[in-house]
Amino acid sequence: MTVLSNPKPEATTRVDPNQSLITIQTTLDKFLGAADVKAVYGPPVSQGENVVIPAAEVLSLVGFGLGSGGGSQGTAANANTGSGGGGGGGGRVLARPVAAIIISSTGVRVEPIVDVTKISLAVFTTLGFMAALLTRMRRTKPPKLDV
Repeated sequence: MTVLSNPKPEATTRVDPNQSLITIQTTLDKFLGAADVKAVYGPPVSQGENVVIPAAEVLSLVGFGLGSGGGSQGTAANANTGSGGGGGGGGRVLARPVAAIIISSTGVRVEPIVDVTKISLAVFTTLGFMAALLTRMRRTKPPKLDV
């Protein structure tokens, strides 16, 4: 059995701190590109004499984090250096239709698109809060007055 008394130190890979910034910039450019006018107004659709242009609401949510570190360990004969870096990001682009612009021979009109699901959720949430508030109000007893 052979025992190595002096193993070779592993080669360390240097992390480019600018790589994280490049990644963040690229991701941010993609998110800002989603808030373009082309994302708000869709391509016109012709149907007979009418032209319909869909319109949407676009919301971009972006968040980022960045970290870096470095250090060294070992003796003078076996100097190992270490470093680290990292970055991360995330976000979301929300889009929902809000209207249809209809161009016809009689004129231009805007027809809103009603999101029934969103309205229903808002109604049920409001009713839930009202029920919870009424229940809490009934549980509290009025203070006794000494006469």
